[in-house]
Amino acid sequence: MRLDEHARGRPWLRAAVLGALLSVAGTAPAAEKWEGWENEPYFMIDGKVDFGTYNGFRRFHSACHVCHGPDALGSSLAPNLVESIARLSYTDFIVTVAAGRTTERGGTTFVMPAFGNNPDIAENLDDIYAYLKARANGALGRGRPQRLPKGTARP
Repeated sequence: MRLDEHARGRPWLRAAVLGALLSVAGTAPAAEKWEGWENEPYFMIDGKVDFGTYNGFRRFHSACHVCHGPDALGSSLAPNLVESIARLSYTDFIVTVAAGRTTERGGTTFVMPAFGNNPDIAENLDDIYAYLKARANGALGRGRPQRLPKGTARP
């Protein structure tokens, strides 16, 4: 679902989400972004992940796993994000997390709450995205990843 679908019938939402998106997107240091970042926002050396991806694992499992299941594999409450993140752009991911989403499936309404005002999530969206992309790309398996020392530079 794109931002226009989220905001349909709620003109105030588009402005709020875009403001949240700009403020969150502006929090990541430019040095952390590289060409192709959206498709592979993580890096690994000898099976160990960068600090941001490890932080994304921690943040995901502090809040998101309650509905999306351990290791982002989904549950009866929310979809498998390992599969979903492969289809979502970074912008769509940010908008969905910031604004939330309501979906009807099989006569059941599923509601993802908005996390745009939760600093523990909003300020770590790049890291959560990196963790989910590493899972979706098959680079990272289930369970707690081993991490590189903080400050390890991308090769």
